[in-house]
Amino acid sequence: MADQYAQAREDNRPTEKSAIRWEEPPEGPVLVLLDQTRLPTEEVELVCTDASALVEAIRSLAVRGAPLLGIAGAYGVALAAARGFDVEEAAGTLEGARPTAVNLSVGVRRARSAYRAALTKGGDAKQAAAAALAAARALHREDAEASARMAEHGLALLDELLPGGGHRILTHCNTGSLVSGGEGTAFAVVLAAHRVGRLRRLWVDETRPLLQGARLTAYEAARSGMGYTLLTDNAAGSLFAAGEVDAVLIGADRIAADGSVANKVGSYPLAVLARYHHVPFIVVAPVTTIDPETPDGASIEVEQRPGFEVTEVVAPQMPVTGAGGGIPVAPLGTQAYNPAFDVTPPELITAIVTEEGAVSPVTAEALAGLSAR
Repeated sequence: MADQYAQAREDNRPTEKSAIRWEEPPEGPVLVLLDQTRLPTEEVELVCTDASALVEAIRSLAVRGAPLLGIAGAYGVALAAARGFDVEEAAGTLEGARPTAVNLSVGVRRARSAYRAALTKGGDAKQAAAAALAAARALHREDAEASARMAEHGLALLDELLPGGGHRILTHCNTGSLVSGGEGTAFAVVLAAHRVGRLRRLWVDETRPLLQGARLTAYEAARSGMGYTLLTDNAAGSLFAAGEVDAVLIGADRIAADGSVANKVGSYPLAVLARYHHVPFIVVAPVTTIDPETPDGASIEVEQRPGFEVTEVVAPQMPVTGAGGGIPVAPLGTQAYNPAFDVTPPELITAIVTEEGAVSPVTAEALAGLSAR
């Protein structure tokens, strides 16, 4: 059984705590996560004392989002090393927890490489564990810095594409501080626009079936004091038709070498709508999300989630009656198609914004140039 336990906050005020942090109490190091499955109704922290607990948290989406998964993966390796567990086994289990999100593998490999390098140089297990932790902390810092630079580049691109401000931006899933070491990816750009008075309205897709937009993006937008409106995913078309969307901003879980983008399911239909209505469709992600070893969109492994996420409604503090822990909304035995992601081809993407700048049009050559920096 994974050694993971919850600790609840005594009040329900918005938190400014990081979504992830390393702590070293007397009983040994732990990784503390803000349980995103419990938001927005309550803020509960999960305390992981081993890698298997972290894997469980990743699979249950208690911790999620491409950049944060990379950070979590690195800390997971460091936790295994510090606690004296088999580091190679822990790294392999962590890498496979969510196959589509390339950042998870990047973080795991970075900390594991630091651990191995320390041992190769003659260090003992304690020194190797310290090296893995240093690598995780460095990745955490770098992600925060990357977030700030993405916001800067993204805001500049918006001003170029949509001069005059008053931006009405549609977003999908959740891309703020809950998925990052900083203020996020796409949401960080929205937040930058808000701070300089150029955001007129944030349209928040609820993002079915697990409602990351309704539960998490709305939570972050409200906390930031910005004007936002929540809509069902299938209402986006009417919003485009009414001319109420100036740009679409999303994050990414993996970007193939040709510029194909895997992101939360529902992103691809938005790209099609945006192209038809001549609205910019912009992807914001760190360079670590670009995977040169994945040649194209067809090569991206798309995670399939359990069917009960579709056939049942699950929300914090809701009575449990279904097999998956929620209230059934479909007949017993209903089969469900539930991919976690879909893939948007590069020809539908106006630009990809990273901490190293933006590329438009999106081509394999342009992405390779970004990665080379």
